[in-house]
Amino acid sequence: MILNFVLIILTLIAGSAAVFLFIKAGDQVKELGKFKAEKLKLENIIASMSDGVILYDQDFTIQIFNSGAEAIFNLSAKEIIGQKLSPESIKNPKLEILAKTVFQSLAPLVVRQSPEGVYPQVVDISFDNPRLELRVITDRVLNEAKQAVGFLKIVSDHTREAELIKSKNDFITVAAHQLRTPLSAVSWTFQSLKNETLSDGQKELVDTGLAASGNLLKIVEDLLNVSKIEEGKFGYNFQKIDLVKFLQSILDQADLVAKEYNVKVYMEPPQESQILLEVDSEKLGLAVSNLLENGIKYNVPSGQVILSVERRSDAPFIQVNISDTGLGIPEDAMDKLFGKFFRAENVITKATEGSGLGLYIVKNIIRRHGGQVWVESVMGRGTTFHFTLPTDPRLIPQKEVAYGEAS
Repeated sequence: MILNFVLIILTLIAGSAAVFLFIKAGDQVKELGKFKAEKLKLENIIASMSDGVILYDQDFTIQIFNSGAEAIFNLSAKEIIGQKLSPESIKNPKLEILAKTVFQSLAPLVVRQSPEGVYPQVVDISFDNPRLELRVITDRVLNEAKQAVGFLKIVSDHTREAELIKSKNDFITVAAHQLRTPLSAVSWTFQSLKNETLSDGQKELVDTGLAASGNLLKIVEDLLNVSKIEEGKFGYNFQKIDLVKFLQSILDQADLVAKEYNVKVYMEPPQESQILLEVDSEKLGLAVSNLLENGIKYNVPSGQVILSVERRSDAPFIQVNISDTGLGIPEDAMDKLFGKFFRAENVITKATEGSGLGLYIVKNIIRRHGGQVWVESVMGRGTTFHFTLPTDPRLIPQKEVAYGEAS
C-alpha cells in the first residue's frame, strides 16, 4: 500500500506538466494554486516518512532522496540529488552502502523475498560494517507507453528487529550444536546394541530408539543448515561431475530406506549415458536425498519413486524429475511448500516426524546452483518434483544468496 501510494505521489509530482494540459484555460490560475498546494502536501508527506524514499532515472541519477533516506545512509539530499551512481561508487566510503543497495549484486548478503523478475521486488540486505539490516522494495516508474524511465526504492531499517531474530537464531544454533554430540552418542549406543544377541522385545526397543535418535539428528542438522544458509555461510565447492553416475549413487543409498517402506526406487535410462556439470556434490546430494526421502516416506505400500533426467531443448539446462505414487499435495498447500517449518496436514498424519525444513533447504541449494525447483501433484495419485541445473557454468551465481520463503 505504501509503495502504491508513493508511486502515485511521485507520478503527480513528476507529471505536473501533463496535468496542466487537461485544465481549462479559464481555470488555470485557480487550478494552479490548488495543484501547488497539493504538491506541497505530498512533498511534505514524502519528506516526513521514516522509510527512505529514493528515486533514480535510467542513468542511475538520484532524483529524490528524502529525510528517511538521509538518516539510513548518513547522506544529505543536497550532496546526493543529481549524482549519478555506478558500481564504481562503492569505492567511495560515503556512497558504499547506498551503491550496494542500488546495485544489489554487490551487497554482501541478499535474501530475496519475492520472485525474480516480478515487480515490486522485495529483498533483505545485510551489511556488517556498519551493522545494518535493510528491507528494500523496488518498483519501476513507467511512462505512458509502459516503458521504465526510472526506479523507486522504499528502504526500511530493520536492524533492531533483525538483531532480535539473530539472537533467537544464535540460541537455536548453539542448542543444536550442543544436542548433536549427545544424540550421536545415543545413536551409536543403539547401533551397538543392535549387533548384540537380544530378545524380540529388546530388539524392538533398540530399533525404536535408533529410529528416534536418527530423526532427532536429522532435525538438528536441518536447523544448523538453515542457520548457515540464512547467514550466507553454507559454503559451496563447485566441481565437474558426471550427473548420471552421481544420481545413481544417491538412488542406491536411498534404496535402503525404500525397502523399509516397501517402496521401489529406480532411474529411467537417460538418453545420455554421461552428463558433465559443475555442482557441489555434497550440497546437491543433500537436496536430491531430501526429495527422494519425501517420495519414499509419503508413498503407499508397494509404491514407486522414479527418477529421470532430460536435457531441456528451450534453455541451457538439465532437468531432473522425481516422481512418486504417494499421497499427493493439497492445492492450498502448494504455495507454502518451500517455506520453513511447513508440513501439509495429510503428510503429518502419515508420518509425525520431520522438521518441515527439508524443502526450504532444497530450494536454496538448487537456486544457488543457478536452477529452479517446482512441484506438480494430484491428490491420491502422486507428486513430481522438478529441478533444473545449468549446463553453462556462467549461469551459476557468483556468491551465496539466501532465498526467502516467497521467492
